[in-house]
Amino acid sequence: MTTDAEFEAAIAALQDWVGRERIVEDEIGLSSARRMAGMLDIDPASLKQGDELPPHWFTMFFPDIAQQRDIGPDGHPNKGVFLPPIPLPRRMGAGRRVKIDGALRIGEPAIKRAIVAQVAPKIGRTGRMAVLTMRHVIETRGQVIAVDEFDALYREAPKPGQASPSSPPQPAPGNAAFADRVLLSSPLVFRYSSVTWNAHRIHYDADYARDEEGYPATVQNGGLTMQLMLDAALKRATGRLSGFTARLARPLWVGDTVTLCGAAQADGKMECWAADKDGHLCATMSLEFAA
Repeated sequence: MTTDAEFEAAIAALQDWVGRERIVEDEIGLSSARRMAGMLDIDPASLKQGDELPPHWFTMFFPDIAQQRDIGPDGHPNKGVFLPPIPLPRRMGAGRRVKIDGALRIGEPAIKRAIVAQVAPKIGRTGRMAVLTMRHVIETRGQVIAVDEFDALYREAPKPGQASPSSPPQPAPGNAAFADRVLLSSPLVFRYSSVTWNAHRIHYDADYARDEEGYPATVQNGGLTMQLMLDAALKRATGRLSGFTARLARPLWVGDTVTLCGAAQADGKMECWAADKDGHLCATMSLEFAA
């Protein structure tokens, strides 16, 4: 086992990854958009070639497509294929900061510039961690339509038989202006993983999630949680979504029900949150709107 100093040195050795950029192309195909619509209970036939998509749907396009031989035991692409080889085995989404200036159109090609923005070590209550921040710049028609900074948290593996560490639960706020209950069914999570080309085994392989990563059940996809929160908020919002900040605070489990809540919109902003079946706060989101 390495010392904390050796761990920090290993992360420091990855700093030459910071600033690296690669381009991911996508044609924003009609069939892909219709699959996303069906997964979100929107009539797929309502989408036509040339239609403008909801502004936050860019997060479901531009997947990293690894060859099968490059897929690791956890279902993610092996370290160093697309992302820095951080020497910690477990990876989960933590949060994101997004600015939106436009939207994708079905049938119009677009690109994602994926830039390694930061690799930072952390040694905390639950052990060694590292935070990887990726900056995704979305461009279409020669214009930047979104900038998305996404944080992924890397952790040590739990010891055999040990539960995955988690933060103490916090109660969700009690001032909701709306509350939508959504069942996080296995088919829903599978379909989201499919449309985003995410093979992380914690989302569909219960034995792996329990035995290898110490979770009590398969884990809800954090990207889907954010998607559902945005959809719930935009049903009540006025103005154009111009950005949002999200933080994932506590895992949700596949098969449970999540409650998507929000306060009334004021001064061009809306605060939203997600609560688990026990009323614990699992995610928060701040949305901004332009007139």
